[in-house]
Amino acid sequence: MKKIFTASILASSILFNTAYADEPVERETNNQIALLQSLTLGHFDGSITVGKLKTLGDIGIGTFDGLDGELIMLNGVVYRADSNLKINVVADKVTIPFSNVTFFDKDLSIRLNNIADKSSLEQKLNECVQRYGVNNFYFVKIPAKYNSILVRSESKQVKPYPTLVQALQATQQEKTFENISGTIVGLYCPQYMSGLNSVGWHFHFVTDDKKFGGHVLELNINNGTAELDITGKFNMILPENKDFQTLDLAQDLSKDIHKAENENWRK
Repeated sequence: MKKIFTASILASSILFNTAYADEPVERETNNQIALLQSLTLGHFDGSITVGKLKTLGDIGIGTFDGLDGELIMLNGVVYRADSNLKINVVADKVTIPFSNVTFFDKDLSIRLNNIADKSSLEQKLNECVQRYGVNNFYFVKIPAKYNSILVRSESKQVKPYPTLVQALQATQQEKTFENISGTIVGLYCPQYMSGLNSVGWHFHFVTDDKKFGGHVLELNINNGTAELDITGKFNMILPENKDFQTLDLAQDLSKDIHKAENENWRK
């Protein structure tokens, strides 16, 4: 039987589900599949299909069964950036071990000028976070002409799975694209999410021609516009398998998550 736990944490409403059901989906909800911490520990088995994920949102980020590349959902289409950074549209039957999605409703937009690097972009976006509420979730999409953008992806893993950091160290592929048009899809998580996800911003990218993309490690933008959706509710859907129940999710995985989010092992 499905167990549902509800809690009010700061400004957001949080709902934990051990299984998903065909229930009405609220648009202003960050729907999360599993935890980034479970992915970090090597729980790469998919627990929800792409088809089901598309009923929970039309924009988002994540990965695929076996850590088979980077997931970018944009305008309701789910794309995979494979181990060669090439983009393909993913079939509905493919499963997903971790993702965050919502239905995008633009609440505000900001101009971006002379954004020298990823840190500068985060600082600019954080001005909105400070103004509109540090305890909300924010989804962002940034269509722009990028002077340069460094992205990564990784190869599909087989059991027994390594940890996320081990998988990335062994198979991560990176490439810098210059003078290229595309869209960043990103998510901001508040500080209180440190045990469930990564705190702060997480960006994925897909080119306008849908040929290349991946997880963003670095960037440079001359000018563009960031569109943000302020999202005040959170829904977590937990995997229903024995492997998930054996994970030690009480341990501090912040260092491994930071490495997985930011490390460029091919410098």
